[in-house]
Amino acid sequence: MKVILRSDLDGLGLRGDIVDVADGHARNFLLPKGHALVASDGAVEQAARMRKARDQRDSSAREAAAAVASRLVPQVITIQAKASAEGKLFGSVTSADIAAAVLEQTSIELERRQLEVDGIKTLGQHTVTASLHSEVSFPITLEVVAAE
Repeated sequence: MKVILRSDLDGLGLRGDIVDVADGHARNFLLPKGHALVASDGAVEQAARMRKARDQRDSSAREAAAAVASRLVPQVITIQAKASAEGKLFGSVTSADIAAAVLEQTSIELERRQLEVDGIKTLGQHTVTASLHSEVSFPITLEVVAAE
């Protein structure tokens, strides 16, 4: 059965896409939950409008992510953490710590899920990858210093 998706669904497609799915999947899940419409002639025109709106939102989100990246890449974010005399941290620096430090130092709000952290457990300079959009990911430079 051909249906038009009304919302983004993992493994199936994005809003406005016309996809061919099993009849049972459409009747029992997609249509009752409001995730899809049956692909009739009028609905195909509506799907084109949904795709156009999705592309415009995606374009503006990509531009906003690129603007944030251009502001964050040249900066070094400083994070204070308790550490031993050898430079090992008591615990580790988490993505929530990094998001809070970025907000405090640059007034840019990041979600912790957008940051890819590989267990920062020592003092010094580290690099973390931020993915704000599917096409925009960039490095954030961190300087972890010992707290007094």
